[in-house]
Amino acid sequence: RKSTGGKAPRKQMAAKAARKSAVPMTGGVKKPYRYRPGTVALREIRRYQKSTELLIRKLPFQRLVREIAQDYKPDLRFQSAAIGAIQEASEAYLVGLFEDTNLCAIHAKR
Repeated sequence: RKSTGGKAPRKQMAAKAARKSAVPMTGGVKKPYRYRPGTVALREIRRYQKSTELLIRKLPFQRLVREIAQDYKPDLRFQSAAIGAIQEASEAYLVGLFEDTNLCAIHAKR
């Protein structure tokens, strides 16, 4: 149908093309959101303080214990409960150490 006067229809396609070419194309890759330094660390501290499971894998820890014991006396044998107790004590010690380290860092405003 022909137009019967009035304004001419706007050319939208040319304007859209001009707008698209003005913005450089980045391939549509969105920059990942980054938390401020320390936020993720504090979230992990809260998460691991709630949990009760062992955080060090059992087999690598067992190999480490056997390797250290080898220096003192070769051919030592361990009950599985003994290695479990050593692991519990080691992790409790490390958690306490990291808690103190965190308190020192907060005190120093770092």
